[in-house]
Amino acid sequence: MTSTRPALPRSRRRLATMTAALVLATSFGALTAPGPFTARAAAATGGALGAHYDAAGTAIGFRVYSSRATRIDLYLYRAASGSQEAAVVPLTKDSATGVWSADVAVSTLRDQYGITGAVYYGYRAWGPNWPYDPAWTKGSSTGFITDVDAAGNRFDPNKLLTDPYARELSHDPVTPGGAVSTAYGTGPQYRAVDDGALAPKGIVLRDDTTSTGTKPTRALKDDVVYEVHVRGLTENDPSVPAAERGTYAGAARQASGLAALGVTAVEFLPVQETQNDANDAEATSTTGDNYWGYSTLDYFAPDRRYASDKSPGGPTREFKAMVKAYHDAGIKVFTDVVYNHTGEGGPWNASDKNTYSLLSLRGLDNPTYYSLTSDLQSPWDNTGVGGNVNTYDPVTGSLITDSLGYWKDSLGVDGFRFDLAPVLGNTCRHGCFQYSRTDPGTALNRITALMPARPKGGGTGTDWIAEPWALGSGTYQVGNFPAGWSEWNDKFRDALRRSQNALGVEDVTPGELATRFSGSSDLYQDDGRAPYNSIDLMVAHDGFTLADLYRCNAKNNNQPWPYGPSDGGSDHNLSWDQGGAAADQRRAARNGFAFLMLSAGTPMLTGGDEYLRSLKCNNNPYNLDSSANWLTKDWTGDQSTFRTYVQRLIAFRKAHPALRPAAFYTASDTNANGMGQLQWFTPAGTTPETTYWSDPNNHALAWRIDGTEFADPAAALYVGYNGWSGDVDFTLPSPGAGKNWYRVTDTSTWAEGPDQVAAPGSESLLGGAGTVYTLHARATLLLIAR
Repeated sequence: MTSTRPALPRSRRRLATMTAALVLATSFGALTAPGPFTARAAAATGGALGAHYDAAGTAIGFRVYSSRATRIDLYLYRAASGSQEAAVVPLTKDSATGVWSADVAVSTLRDQYGITGAVYYGYRAWGPNWPYDPAWTKGSSTGFITDVDAAGNRFDPNKLLTDPYARELSHDPVTPGGAVSTAYGTGPQYRAVDDGALAPKGIVLRDDTTSTGTKPTRALKDDVVYEVHVRGLTENDPSVPAAERGTYAGAARQASGLAALGVTAVEFLPVQETQNDANDAEATSTTGDNYWGYSTLDYFAPDRRYASDKSPGGPTREFKAMVKAYHDAGIKVFTDVVYNHTGEGGPWNASDKNTYSLLSLRGLDNPTYYSLTSDLQSPWDNTGVGGNVNTYDPVTGSLITDSLGYWKDSLGVDGFRFDLAPVLGNTCRHGCFQYSRTDPGTALNRITALMPARPKGGGTGTDWIAEPWALGSGTYQVGNFPAGWSEWNDKFRDALRRSQNALGVEDVTPGELATRFSGSSDLYQDDGRAPYNSIDLMVAHDGFTLADLYRCNAKNNNQPWPYGPSDGGSDHNLSWDQGGAAADQRRAARNGFAFLMLSAGTPMLTGGDEYLRSLKCNNNPYNLDSSANWLTKDWTGDQSTFRTYVQRLIAFRKAHPALRPAAFYTASDTNANGMGQLQWFTPAGTTPETTYWSDPNNHALAWRIDGTEFADPAAALYVGYNGWSGDVDFTLPSPGAGKNWYRVTDTSTWAEGPDQVAAPGSESLLGGAGTVYTLHARATLLLIAR
């Protein structure tokens, strides 16, 4: 990238190319503690950071960390933008903790500064590369030495910095009619540009009493996770009031509908403040757009764009009310979080070490908050979107755990999915990357030590889910996360995709399929984890939809709005259009969804998969804030039929605990009823031998689970999978003494319709042991014994 006017950082994921851009006292003893997470900040900095009212509401304490600054001034504003500061308050440094602080009386704000409403604030910082000079004025270079010094400092007092602990931000750096991205730049062209009037400010919030309801205590093994964008969930829904579409309030209205679908945990794409106010929805250009939100500006602030109430405090109240709506419906709320990089991005030009965006962390203490190269001049980058957060630093680790504690305890969130999570297991601050699953100092282990994972049987705790890969050497860590962590399982995804879509092209053995169907013991059993720690997925937001996985031979991202253009995206999708036959595409999608519901891991589907949403082969729609990327309820007949199939198969999974084991299955007959807890079969009904398990030319497999060992309402369950391109006869094993097999579903095209999954009690009788069932090509069979 050679442009000197880049946009603020955008969320181009995985293999995508990234455009990098972007006073009265010092005692805080009386300040209101902002929540149970306070002790985590205190461990590294000696007290709660951020801006908080005292218990009486008569003063505000401001605390910000910087070990390297030589001066920090607090700037107070009457308005979010368009005007200069109302007051400047120098902060005092505690040299033992690196915390800079000041208390300001509310009466002083009112009587001396004229601040009577919301309190907006930011910081200006000086340091070794730009020491304070009394002659400095806003927009001048007085005192400047260098943009970056040998210690990695990048101070620039012309940039108003947001508080890393701000509970809300006033707005994004770039807004329609507001500042352009270059206002936040350093380097020769931009270092003297003062951004104070238009830059985002923190907002001081009083404690909010909005209820988040009663948290569900359901075990993760019993969850069905629904990954969705909070804006995309309702922006295109005419049943939602126009003012609430695309907002937390609108999403709250969907809780009962998702519960009826069978969803037990909704996983929202990032909802922490990110640069998206300038998204040009329903326009012809996607330049600079960030729809997904993987470029965090503030780790505490709910994104204001997703609030129908945009007044100060509105996003926080509305988010909490949304959480309560889901909790009232019995649904957990997970959020996708991005602690591996930030919205400050990387260098604007790869050959220029001086020109970067200064929005917050970089301008306060660059080497503390970011991992740098060994010369401290550039970011160490395992993210592809601007460089690693220095997660091994104790102060930065506390920022992460404090943020999580706030979202968990104050905002009511039940679990978190971590983007590029191996970065949080890094044990090297600068000059290298070294992942460790056991080091107690990593952010990964600090998180679960402070906030334990939910027990396997359910109860109080947090559901921790990792995306267990990033970019670069040593970052692929599937199966290697600490105890207490679950993981997106790409080995499950890819094995099943290869079996469905690459027959005869890519090898997958029956043994590998069996391992994935039964919870991936090769990944999770040796370290004491369980099948549910495998988050099973066929697709996710960053890739094809479920429909497109079986409609597209390759990505098609360079298409016109609203389906593109989008750059980046993987070229290795293991997709196939099923020869172009629409009925076969729907059958393949039924299989893909059946794999999720009939496997032992925790299943995750992506919003819209339940009705076969298509993005016309765009597999990286990070920038499409458009009708193509928003969900709809305007379904075709085939889409409605598929949704019924999804709803019924979810209900079947929830009704049968044998599909949701708390521990790995065993082949032993543990209750002496003549059936192994889990037994595998060839289509002929025999036990597979070693040669069968290891032969990638075998494309059919079946298994039976003894329901009596799991208090299941069915005496046994049987699943047969035919991955061949032709029919296969399956000889059924014993359903148990005095029992018969009944068909719940056959995913074959002949059975397509609203009753493709039989309602309980209406299953078709097939017979007992030795019954032969012809399963058509590329189909899945599900039976119960009774």
